[in-house]
Amino acid sequence: MQPATHRVIAPADIPALRRHAYRIRRHALLMGEVQGQGYVGQALGIADVLAVAYFRAMDLRADDPEWEERDRFLLSIGHYAIALYAALIEAGVISESEIENYGSDDSMLPMSGMAAYTPGMEITGGSLGHGLGIGVGMALGLKRKQSHSRIFNLLSDGELNEGSTWEAAASAAHWKLDNLVAIVDVNDQQADDKSSSVLGYEPIADKWRAFGWTALRVDGNDIATLVEAFDSALESADGKPCVIICDTLMGRGVPLLENRDKTHFIRVDEDEWRIALKQLDDTYAHSSDAAGSEHS
Repeated sequence: MQPATHRVIAPADIPALRRHAYRIRRHALLMGEVQGQGYVGQALGIADVLAVAYFRAMDLRADDPEWEERDRFLLSIGHYAIALYAALIEAGVISESEIENYGSDDSMLPMSGMAAYTPGMEITGGSLGHGLGIGVGMALGLKRKQSHSRIFNLLSDGELNEGSTWEAAASAAHWKLDNLVAIVDVNDQQADDKSSSVLGYEPIADKWRAFGWTALRVDGNDIATLVEAFDSALESADGKPCVIICDTLMGRGVPLLENRDKTHFIRVDEDEWRIALKQLDDTYAHSSDAAGSEHS
């Protein structure tokens, strides 16, 4: 499959992407404050990846989330919904006013992602290990329709424990799905222990390559490096699916949360949310990207 003809890979605006990542983190913290708890650590860790995916790599229309020619972002890790909501809010797919309804009854932003509730949420990913298989089916369908759209599928290092993930990986290579990009968030944490302690997953890149994929491993909190990886995936036309393995830090940008022993599911005292927001704002304010910009 040749690269989509409607794409032009222009020079990246790294400061703008870093600002999007900052705002994604801020949206996530504000949603977490509404419920006083949540999977906020993951949202802070994956924000840079989401910023590059949504504001660099993907083709979508904020006012038409079901546009037929859109790229599809599949959230295999349903409990990361707060992170994807934050990205969809930043992209203009969801109104920022919905933040105050996060996790409430009848909200379009339930605590675990459900496609029927949320514009831009392509799949319901609550049961882990199924997202990549769905992505393979979608990518194969798009290929057969001769569509230029791509599938981006975010999965966790914990999902590498699942045999269904590797069945999907083998299928993607068999069908030569070079319109499929898997993104693995390697933060080495899951509910019971470190992911690497529950079931060792290294060497990750070599395993994906052995399954017939192009594998790139990057610092998932470095925007410039992520841009290079996503651009490489977009330019690929070698008949191989591509996986971008992203090493991330849970709670990134908020020292209060970065330094917690357990950050898989965070409960934060009422006064700590204000501290967390201030730390995030201060972190961004002291970066070179904040020069001349105003916080919102």
